Amino acid sequence: MSNSALFLVVLVTAVFMVLAALFLALWLAPKSTNAAKGEPYECGIQTRGESWVQFKVGYYLIAILFLVFDIEAVLLFPWATIYRGIGLDGLILVSFFIVVLALGLVYAWKKGALEWK
Repeated sequence: MSNSALFLVVLVTAVFMVLAALFLALWLAPKSTNAAKGEPYECGIQTRGESWVQFKVGYYLIAILFLVFDIEAVLLFPWATIYRGIGLDGLILVSFFIVVLALGLVYAWKKGALEWK
C-alpha cells in the first residue's frame, strides 16, 4: 500500500470516527427542555447580581505571557536533547528563537505587563 493510500485510509477512518462519536452523543444524550436549563449557575447556586463581570486586563496579559514562555520550554526541550546532532545551523535558529522571545519579554516589561497593580 502506498503512502498516499495509507494516508487516505487514516484520514477517512478519523473523519468517520469523529462523525460517529458526534452522532452517538446527539442520539444518546438526554434531552431536556426545562427553562431553568438556560439559567446561569455557579456551583449549583443561582447567581446574585450581574452575571457578567469584567476582569482586569492584567490577568489576560499574565496568562498570555505564561503561554508564550511555556511554549518556549516545550520547544526548547527537544532541541536540548538533540543539541549535538543539529550543528551550527540549529544553534543559530534556536538563538534566533530565544532572541525573539526575549524581545517579547522586554516589550511586555516596558509596557508594564509584569507589574501587579
